[in-house]
Amino acid sequence: MYSLVFSVLFVGFLMLTLVVRFWLASRHIRHILMHRSAVPPEFTGKIPLAAHQKAADYTIAKTKFGIVLLLVHAAVLICFTLLGGLQWLSSAVFNVTGIGMTYQIGLILAFAFISSLIDLPFDYYKQFVLEQHFGFNKMRLHLFFIDMLKNTLIGAAIGLPLLWVVLMLMEKSGNLWWLYTWLVWSGFQLLMLVLYPTVIAPLFNKFTPLADASLVQRIEGLMQRVGFAAKGLYVMDGSKRSAHGNAYFSGFGAAKRIVFFDTLLSRLAPAEIEAVLAHELGHFKLKHVTKRIAVMFLVSLGFLALLGYLKTQPWFYTGLGVDPMLLAGTDAMALILFMLALPVFTFLLSPLTSITSRKHEFEADAFAAKHTQSQDLVSALVKLYEDNASTLTPDPLYSAFYDSHPPASVRIGKLLSA
Repeated sequence: MYSLVFSVLFVGFLMLTLVVRFWLASRHIRHILMHRSAVPPEFTGKIPLAAHQKAADYTIAKTKFGIVLLLVHAAVLICFTLLGGLQWLSSAVFNVTGIGMTYQIGLILAFAFISSLIDLPFDYYKQFVLEQHFGFNKMRLHLFFIDMLKNTLIGAAIGLPLLWVVLMLMEKSGNLWWLYTWLVWSGFQLLMLVLYPTVIAPLFNKFTPLADASLVQRIEGLMQRVGFAAKGLYVMDGSKRSAHGNAYFSGFGAAKRIVFFDTLLSRLAPAEIEAVLAHELGHFKLKHVTKRIAVMFLVSLGFLALLGYLKTQPWFYTGLGVDPMLLAGTDAMALILFMLALPVFTFLLSPLTSITSRKHEFEADAFAAKHTQSQDLVSALVKLYEDNASTLTPDPLYSAFYDSHPPASVRIGKLLSA
């Protein structure tokens, strides 16, 4: 009875998610088409009509591609769960490995491999068709596959030991396994904040010290004014993969470093670069980063506690097309099913994250305007919107639901009125 109810809830929430996402996407496309023929008044003379229309076409193409992905992922989800795909995969892995930890890890690896294989043609299309068509792709085919190989090897080197620890805790540490797992997971996340910028990121991109002495002096002056210390200022060769530009800081504690995409430095004036960096530093000084990490830890604790309960409930498995009595151990299966089902039931909470993120963006903009010239940030944002083909006319409801950054007109209007 419980399994039937759970199956109905799962299908109901999945259908609701699909309907809402289709509705939002169609609104977004119609709204952009409606405003494609003219540049918004506040950007007249700043962004050419051709660039505005390119942004509209690029956004529509990405949205349509997202709809296709949505359908594919929904079909794959149903195949894995209610149509018995995971049950079949479990039996196939068990026939090879037998009972034990090898089966548990093998099941997760088999699931990850099949999922990656399904996503591969869509990743290829996005990079070499969609991005290529709009002039953003700079990646060669061999680099695409080299990146894939590196991601696989690094994921295995880091993920397999972590997975083994989690599965051992689930099996050996009793009813509070989820709490011990949370402590391990939290420690791992903090470790990655330290290791990623100095160990992992350089495996994919070349980071060279910022060589422009006058720009270094300007940036160091900004950091001194706002009280920020970084281990170094670096330029990343982002242009070997994409024409998109950005700037960010990464790391934790003494490992903090500031990174500029080479595409960003080639486009913005020194004062604009300083203003963009002031915005990024605003996130740090206003403790947005710390708050996001704290929220992530709290949410992960809640979800792991929920998984701790669901793991022991037969209806959780049977409701998603898996018979736990036929398994050689349910821990790995519980992880997979939870990962598949959770987004279905939490999708409608997405705007909560978006609202918080947009609030932080406004606060970081205000911080930048306080420590640099607001007009420099405005001119930098206009260039970035144009260069990245970011639409100036998103559907308001779509933007409110999804976007981590405020719409261009709202964001720039707020800066100009400050």
